[in-house]
Amino acid sequence: MERRRVVVTGIGAVTPVGLTAVESWEAVRAGVCGIGPITLFDPAGMKVQLSAEVKGFQPEELFGKAEARRMGRFTQFALAAAREALASAGFQVEDADPDRCGVMVSSGIGGIGITESEHDRGLEKGWDRVSPFFIPTGICNMAAGRVAIDAGFQGICSCPVTACAGGTNAIGDAFHYIRDGYADVMLCGGAEAAMTPLAVGGFTSMKALSQSTDPARASIPFDAERNGFVLGEGAGVLLLEEFEHAKKRSASIYAEITGYGVTCDAYHMTAPRPDGSGGAKAMAMAIADGGAKPEDVDYINAHGTSTPLNDAGETAAIKTVFGSHAAKLAVSSTKSMTGHMLGAAGAVEAIFTALALRDGFIPATIHYQTPDPACDLDVVPNQGREADLRCALSNSLGFGGHNGSLLFRKWEA
Repeated sequence: MERRRVVVTGIGAVTPVGLTAVESWEAVRAGVCGIGPITLFDPAGMKVQLSAEVKGFQPEELFGKAEARRMGRFTQFALAAAREALASAGFQVEDADPDRCGVMVSSGIGGIGITESEHDRGLEKGWDRVSPFFIPTGICNMAAGRVAIDAGFQGICSCPVTACAGGTNAIGDAFHYIRDGYADVMLCGGAEAAMTPLAVGGFTSMKALSQSTDPARASIPFDAERNGFVLGEGAGVLLLEEFEHAKKRSASIYAEITGYGVTCDAYHMTAPRPDGSGGAKAMAMAIADGGAKPEDVDYINAHGTSTPLNDAGETAAIKTVFGSHAAKLAVSSTKSMTGHMLGAAGAVEAIFTALALRDGFIPATIHYQTPDPACDLDVVPNQGREADLRCALSNSLGFGGHNGSLLFRKWEA
């Protein structure tokens, strides 16, 4: 089967550090922290007080008041990011075959806030009085569906639900779909808006979240004092395009996506394998899929959640794959700035990885203070740096043992 080349021609994002991909990348380059007190609900009496919320998002201005009410917050984020991706690509469906344009947008939890509010309404007014929009706004696939409707893409439309690996799986699946000839153009990524009392309470009860009250010591990947992640929200959407298709319309190209690896630990509901073997296999698979060698990789945007098990396991996985080259790799976690956006994390981090290659800049792991012997890699502490980057990986590891890794190459015409 012919393996067609696939390039990134559009990017869009809504994150805790910016309302667009451009704003978000500028903030990440500057080391801006998007973590602060929870404001989307009153967390009084709760153990967790910090979050990484999207700030200043005005859906009514983007979609109109009536239409905004017919979308969950995660769908609003996805649609805003998709529109930015299309605009940045200079692409409209009229310039292509809509049957060969598809969508893959993940969400880990979908409209959990809608479920909470409609449950309260049902208890108060009776179950037949819940909103008729409850189901079509709350289900996880609706972000993908609304993006397809808005863009007019009539090919495949799907929603991988693989927890924190979802955004990466969506991009990887879309990449293979184009590469293997089933589509020419794909909008892909992830969206999440789970900043609710129930979600925060659930993650708190399983001891996944940091209970720090200091934004500078809450999301601290690879630091010996890390004690959980900070819940974030947002969306990231990329426009992937078959190279010849992009070339014909003289599209600008951010990066080339060349490899994808996906595995399952088959080990535990939430904990990764301590030796990181599942993540290692995914990285090795992505490198091989892209026809590369481990020593070709210059940078890894790590999953790096700031949990004790993840960061140590991911370090072990990197050492397994790269051997002595691991010491030469730059490995940073932008979750130190954005928090953990769950199903959107992999998509936003893929965008940052593509932009790191384009600009020759490695983002930092900010607020790093105390080294951990179990995470003894070059984590690019506190200050980003200029670098000649040619090849980079973006990793995602999710509850359920889901592992995904994407390989990007710098675009050189």
